[in-house]
Amino acid sequence: MAVLTLADVEALAADAHAGQLDKAGEPYIGHLRAVAAGLAPFGVGLQMAGLLHDVLEDTVLGADDLLRAGVPFGVVATVRRVTKAPGADYQAMLQQITTDHSATLLKIADNAHNSVPARAARLAAADRERLATRYRAARRVLWPVAAPADIRAIVESVNPSLLAELRESAEPEESARLGG
Repeated sequence: MAVLTLADVEALAADAHAGQLDKAGEPYIGHLRAVAAGLAPFGVGLQMAGLLHDVLEDTVLGADDLLRAGVPFGVVATVRRVTKAPGADYQAMLQQITTDHSATLLKIADNAHNSVPARAARLAAADRERLATRYRAARRVLWPVAAPADIRAIVESVNPSLLAELRESAEPEESARLGG
C-alpha cells in the first residue's frame, strides 16, 4: 500500500466532508485546513490528524476505512482519541485527551479555530455565548498540560486573538518562577 501524502489526506478529508458546512456556514474543509495549518510545526502526521479530526464523528468513515485507505496507524490513533463518542461526557473526553501529547495539541488547534472571533460572530447569540463558555473551559483543561511554546505556535497561526488569554494564563506561573 502506498504511503499517503499530506495532499492525499487533504483530498480524503475533503471528499469525506463534501457538502458539509461548519458552524459558521463555510465549507467544512476550511476548518480542517486551518486546524492542520496550526499543527504544521509539529510534523506531517499531526497535520494529517488535523485534517481528519472530525471524520469519525461527522462522516460515514470509520477508523478501519482510514487504515484501509493508507492513513498511518498513529494518525488514526490520534483521530480516535479526539473523537467524541455518542453520549460521552465532554469534560471526561477532554481529560482523556490530555493523556496524549499529540491529541492535546490537536484539540488545542481545533479549539483555537472554533474560537476565532469572526467565525463566532456568525453564530446566533445564544450559540456564540454557549460555545465561548465551553471553549474557555476546555482551554483551562488543555493548556496546563501543553508547553506554552507549543500553545503559542498554534494560537499565533490559528487564532491570534487568544494570545492575550495565553499570556494571562501564564502570568501566575511566571510570577511564581520569579519568586513573587
